[in-house]
Amino acid sequence: MSSAAEPAPLGPEWQLRADPQGGRAAVLRLRPDMVRTLGRATIADLVVDAPLLSRVHCRLTAHADMLLVEDLRSTNGTYVNGRRVERAALGDGDRLTVGRVEFAVSRHSAAKAG
Repeated sequence: MSSAAEPAPLGPEWQLRADPQGGRAAVLRLRPDMVRTLGRATIADLVVDAPLLSRVHCRLTAHADMLLVEDLRSTNGTYVNGRRVERAALGDGDRLTVGRVEFAVSRHSAAKAG
């Protein structure tokens, strides 16, 4: 019997990836039970420098099986797969658009820690 503990699995991870034209790719990662705000101001948890984003544009809540997005009364709206939403569940392969920034949503199984 080994005395070394097995590394615990980290569980699934949600990724939002944006590839802005002429800019650097941005990748946002969320694990289940994480809640983060996205916006252009430093008071947002995830800051994206884009002029059409509200200071605190939307809230993302990660679960193991879905990622929830909630618009926080933004001026220019939050869109999922081209449709304006106030609140929506995101899944693997969906597109989240805030301002002119489009994120590809994907779900990944995380490797074991260690």
